[in-house]
Amino acid sequence: MKKKPTTTAIENRFRIAIFGSARIKKGQQRYNLIYNLAKEIAEQGIDIVTGGGPGLMDAASRGHHAGRKNKNIYTVGLTIHLPKEQKQSYHLDVKKDFHKFSKRLDNFIHLSNVVVVAPGGVGTMLELMYVWQLVQVKYSCRIPIILFGDIWKDFIKWIKNGPLKNKFLDEEDLELLYLAKNSDEAMKLIKLSYEEYKKGSKNICLNIRKYRIK
Repeated sequence: MKKKPTTTAIENRFRIAIFGSARIKKGQQRYNLIYNLAKEIAEQGIDIVTGGGPGLMDAASRGHHAGRKNKNIYTVGLTIHLPKEQKQSYHLDVKKDFHKFSKRLDNFIHLSNVVVVAPGGVGTMLELMYVWQLVQVKYSCRIPIILFGDIWKDFIKWIKNGPLKNKFLDEEDLELLYLAKNSDEAMKLIKLSYEEYKKGSKNICLNIRKYRIK
């Protein structure tokens, strides 16, 4: 049986992080949207990294598995120990367990070239805000942060009418976020980033080099 690689062994690869709710059930519309997006990502030969749990994390891992054309791409699951244990995703090629959310978030940043934020609750918002802040202060590379789905329109409206209007952030901070209502719009952004990565473009800053795990 072929031994599964570790996160260290596959670090230097282009990878999409997908954040989203653990509460979305299989067969629901939002589950299907993430399943189809992950399937398209796999068809492009790109790895994904998720929280490794149920809901939209499971949709991502299942979709990625269904879209593969070869065995040389991976689904990475960064799982977290909770008082109430969660069911793990259907298919994880690489799994790493964490006891602290902060350490887990650091690993997400370290491994990600693009971040897709699907609908979710407190955990998803924590992941979004953590990534956004690190990119804002240039502690992380300027990776695309894609807000996936129509739920984020009200969030952007609140940001503009609250923090932005009160000058707690700048217009350029909002430019770090990209709205994508469907997989076609999300994939356009992902493909642009992937093409730059494959070219070895000087415009590509790799978190694997910049955001080092100590």
